[in-house]
Amino acid sequence: MTPEPQTPTGTPDTAPGPPPGCPAHGTGPGGLHRLYGPDALDLDGLYERLRERHGPVAPVLLHDDVPMWVVLGHAENLHMVRSPSQYTRDSRGWTPLLEGMVKPDHPLMPHIARQPICAHAEGDEHQRLRAAVTAAMATIDHRGLRRSINSSTQELVNGFCGRGRADLVSQFAEHLPMAVMCEILGMPEEYDDRMVQAARDALKGTETANESHAYVMGALSRLTTRRRARPEGDVTSHLITHPAGLSDDEVREHLRLLLFAAYETTANLLANALRMVLTEPGFRARLNGGQMTVPEAIEQSLWDEPPFSTVLGYYAKQDTELGGQRIRRGDGLLFAPAPGNLDPRVRPDPTAHMMGNRSHLAFGGGPHECPGQDIGRAVADIGVDALLTRLPDIRLECAEEDLCWRSSIASRHLVSLPVLFEPKPKQDVNRAPSMSSLHPHREDQRAEPLRERVEEKAARVEERMEERVEPVPAAVPPASWPAPESEPPSRWQRMWRWLLGE
Repeated sequence: MTPEPQTPTGTPDTAPGPPPGCPAHGTGPGGLHRLYGPDALDLDGLYERLRERHGPVAPVLLHDDVPMWVVLGHAENLHMVRSPSQYTRDSRGWTPLLEGMVKPDHPLMPHIARQPICAHAEGDEHQRLRAAVTAAMATIDHRGLRRSINSSTQELVNGFCGRGRADLVSQFAEHLPMAVMCEILGMPEEYDDRMVQAARDALKGTETANESHAYVMGALSRLTTRRRARPEGDVTSHLITHPAGLSDDEVREHLRLLLFAAYETTANLLANALRMVLTEPGFRARLNGGQMTVPEAIEQSLWDEPPFSTVLGYYAKQDTELGGQRIRRGDGLLFAPAPGNLDPRVRPDPTAHMMGNRSHLAFGGGPHECPGQDIGRAVADIGVDALLTRLPDIRLECAEEDLCWRSSIASRHLVSLPVLFEPKPKQDVNRAPSMSSLHPHREDQRAEPLRERVEEKAARVEERMEERVEPVPAAVPPASWPAPESEPPSRWQRMWRWLLGE
């Protein structure tokens, strides 16, 4: 990639150089900013500086100073992912790769190297592989999925509810998606702390990323071998038995794609949504007041903190133009949901709530749009709702400004989310969550006013119904009829029993 030495308007860039101490100092070859190292400590700020200088498409450097374009505009991102005739996910034509600039041990090689997956395929091959993935995921029993999410949530909360404190990142958000995905794929025995940490590390692009990636692939290889010999009812078995006839390599790579994408997306989504609930009073008030539902809160989080900041990568199949920049054949581009969602042309006020608006870039678009986005939404929706039901008094333990993030090219990951709450007893993992307490007398004190309000409201409803309905003389049943059974509980009684966890 050779960036054009002019601004998006086509006029020469005659701006003076940065003063001493400016963040622009320390840039790489050609004065380009690096998306790793010191610059990566504040990628959000860097993206905005790049937008001001270059417009919606900016030149940057990946690890080892490999050149790349980052797409910052909302419309430009959508155009790129929806134009398979101009841009491909197949990296084999990427100029830096062909010229030997990208070494085999490059930290991002697991995401750059071409793999036998639908995300890197085109035409008939893409349709064959995508059809197998879509059909396999269509076999997921969504009622069973919700039960699995709820039981996994209850089990995780049981692990810390009696202590009165927890870290919702390391003890909840990083574990729930992995537990659910291991169940969906058919390898619940592989779910443990090591699998969680290996998946997280593989996605960071660290020095140990390749080793962590190999550990995850080992688990997926064992799963593929078992299901090839004995298919069951999980997603892996349906991938193997689909008429598309996927090879073992194709099955393993698609399992990796599903696991990594669903895990990273949902772990970050859970952490970000919980952070907003705990740190933004207006956000929690809208939830508690019924002006916003948990699914709507999740969508807001997808706008403000998309799980993937950028996605590697798209590659130009021909010379073209995007966002005022000349893109040459073989150039690489980063699909960038995080800065794209903040494009001032579509979101002039970045603090505005996007109620009902799902046009964010969190799940991509075009032929490679994320096929598992509904799973991620379900895990986040049910997980957040169940957690808040179990721990309604949950609050942040530290000051909001003390929260820390770990940024990489792929994502901006909340490091920890320490919380406090009144200790609660464990619950049956298969029951609906309830707000039971370790102190029954306190629970009774809090519950009595609610009980009185519920009974009073039920009485008023019954009075209004009696006023509207003409009484009908009761028929006298024959002596031979059996005595009537006791009346079933009313709707209010059922609701009250659910609230108390009976």
